[in-house]
Amino acid sequence: MRLLHVMIRVADLTKSIEFYTEVLGMKLLRQKDYPDGKFTLAFLGYGTEEDSTVIELTHNWETDSYTMGNAFGHLAIGVPDVYKACEDIRARGGKIVREPGPMKHGSTILAFVEDPDGYKIELLGRE
Repeated sequence: MRLLHVMIRVADLTKSIEFYTEVLGMKLLRQKDYPDGKFTLAFLGYGTEEDSTVIELTHNWETDSYTMGNAFGHLAIGVPDVYKACEDIRARGGKIVREPGPMKHGSTILAFVEDPDGYKIELLGRE
C-alpha cells in the first residue's frame, strides 16, 4: 500500500494551479472536467502519480468559497533549505505566514506558506 493523493477543495482553480506550479514548483500532471457533476479535478506534484504522492485540487463549479474546518491541519513539503525556499517563494509572490526557524520545543527548521484558499503548507528542512 502507499498514499496516492491528498484532496483539497479550491474556489478558484486557475489561481490555485498557478500557486502550486509557479510558487511551489509542482507540475500539473492531469486535469479533467466532469460536466455532469459540475466539477473539475486537477492533480499536481513533484513526481509522477506512479511513484509519488500528489495533490488533487477539486473545483466544484457552483461553489465560490469554503469554510475552513478545524480538523484539517496542513500539507508538508520537504525542502533542502527552508530559508532559501522561503526567499524563493516570497520572490514568486507566495505568502509566508510563519517565518523560517526552529520548531517550538524542538530543533527542526520549518516555515509555513499559505495557498490562495488559506490552506497552510509546512516547509520542513530535510538533510
